[in-house]
Amino acid sequence: MRNSLDADRLSHRWFGRSHAELDEEERQVLDRTAAQRPITRDTNEAFAGKLSFGDRLADRVASFGGSWTFISAFGVFLAVWAGLNLALGRGAFDPYPFIFLNLMLSMLAAIQAPIIMMSQNRQSAKDRLDAANDYQVNLKAEIEIMALHEKLDELRDRQLGEMILKQQEQIDMLTRLLTEKGR
Repeated sequence: MRNSLDADRLSHRWFGRSHAELDEEERQVLDRTAAQRPITRDTNEAFAGKLSFGDRLADRVASFGGSWTFISAFGVFLAVWAGLNLALGRGAFDPYPFIFLNLMLSMLAAIQAPIIMMSQNRQSAKDRLDAANDYQVNLKAEIEIMALHEKLDELRDRQLGEMILKQQEQIDMLTRLLTEKGR
């Protein structure tokens, strides 16, 4: 912002509060609007740059674990496991009621659930970042619209003033013509 006087004038005009009373987001938006700089940013790019290897791995596991490919492959695995153990009868490595399979599924769920939750937590953080960006963009758009309204009002007022002056000139000319004709 050029100076604190401009900042205060604009914040009073558009927010109804002084520049010091604005929160940080509002101050940023006001300053960028006054400087005519864009406010948007690619939140996907900003968020992706912060991800660690574990974060990316968790996202991939969650993506695969929540897919039809995983459900289908896992269904086939379970059917093969159960079918093979039933076919082997007494020589089965995990006879019915498949206690070892149950243990493996419990361990898989114990590992997979927190990994999926980590991915969901990151998605929530990304959504909050998106929401904050959307708020700033909407606030700037609102300020720009108010500024356009002010410019249009000023233009209309100036044009009306010019029209009134021209009409007054025309009335004066008509009055002179009538006065001259009446003599």
